[in-house]
Amino acid sequence: MSCIHYKFFSKLDYDTVTFSGFDISLCDLKCKIMRKEKLKAANCDLQISNAQTKEEYTEDALIPKNSLVIVKRIPAGGVKATSKTDVTAPQSHKIPGAASFRSRTEPVSRTSEAAATVFIKA
Repeated sequence: MSCIHYKFFSKLDYDTVTFSGFDISLCDLKCKIMRKEKLKAANCDLQISNAQTKEEYTEDALIPKNSLVIVKRIPAGGVKATSKTDVTAPQSHKIPGAASFRSRTEPVSRTSEAAATVFIKA
């Protein structure tokens, strides 16, 4: 019997899947792991990569026996690549009065305090 040692990305210990032959197809390995872990194919898919090289296996890959692989659960539709954009809060979501908060080390000047008092009374 041949085996593949796998672990989920968030776990510390490896589990084992056994099969016959010198290698196993990626599809068969996914099915065996999902069956052993009691996962449903409708809920998620598995992304499998080599533990030493971090190379992700593609759909037509044959994984040799005694390999160590890392498994990640991904949504059933797959992961969509997103562009790296800087996310900032829109101007309309600012907290009113947030500008009036000062740090404890910032000095307070009398003119800005008086101007704030006049502004609030008006």
